[in-house]
Amino acid sequence: MKKLLARVPGTLLLLLLVAVMIFPYWMMVSVSLQTNAEIYAPTLKLFPSVPQWSNYAAAMQNGSWGRYILNSLYTTTVATGVSLFINALTGYVFARMRFPFQRTLLVLVLVGMMIPTQVTLVPLFVLVRSLPLLGGNNLLGQGGTGLVDTYAGLMLPYLAGSFGVFMTRQFYVMFPRELDEAAKLDGCSRFGAFVRVYLPLSGSILASLAVLKFIGAWNEYTWPLVMTNTGSGRITTVQLALTMFRNEGEIFWNLLMAATVVSTSVVLAVFLTLQKHFVAGVLAGSIKE
Repeated sequence: MKKLLARVPGTLLLLLLVAVMIFPYWMMVSVSLQTNAEIYAPTLKLFPSVPQWSNYAAAMQNGSWGRYILNSLYTTTVATGVSLFINALTGYVFARMRFPFQRTLLVLVLVGMMIPTQVTLVPLFVLVRSLPLLGGNNLLGQGGTGLVDTYAGLMLPYLAGSFGVFMTRQFYVMFPRELDEAAKLDGCSRFGAFVRVYLPLSGSILASLAVLKFIGAWNEYTWPLVMTNTGSGRITTVQLALTMFRNEGEIFWNLLMAATVVSTSVVLAVFLTLQKHFVAGVLAGSIKE
């Protein structure tokens, strides 16, 4: 009985924290089902009087939401898949191979974790716009638009990442050296050992990294806003499309929240699918040498 009573304060604290975390999502769902009169009422309404399911239909009809969701899914999925391979390969090189200036290069890679993305936004845009022989550019990167307003331009910043290199490197450091020797005796090259031995054993860390990268790329707003500045709308992503529910200073909160629930559901589905690997991957990537 004493042990049970001792757990009560901790349990109550956890329930309070859960309520605090769930409350914003609950309000998002609640507002998406309310009328404008309920939203702008003097008192806060936690539950809609009569759920307005028609808000979801109205929100999805405001623009080409099928296209917006497919744009986000395509760019996010491709960028996440490519970045996982690049991060895993780079982490493998730093963990299992020895070469000159290895420590120095690793430090330079990790410095990228300390630089805010806002600092690199302008240089990255100039680089993407000035890529030679792309988008009408000449050999000097002049005269055209490069990868601006293209799917490749949207995905380019997410194809690598210092954090992913750090996580995979810390994961591969734990592998015994005998694994490399066995792969070498079987005739595997370094790359062959990575593909045939290390990648199949990296499910937990890659699943964890995939969740983080997918959520980050899906929720990104600033970079798509900069890269889709031609106004064509052809590659508009979900986060940019959410701004359509604002008209001359007026915000249609119920429609905005309905579209946000749809957008959030995609991320939630990805997390729930990979959640059993998420904690294991984070813990594995945090082990020191």
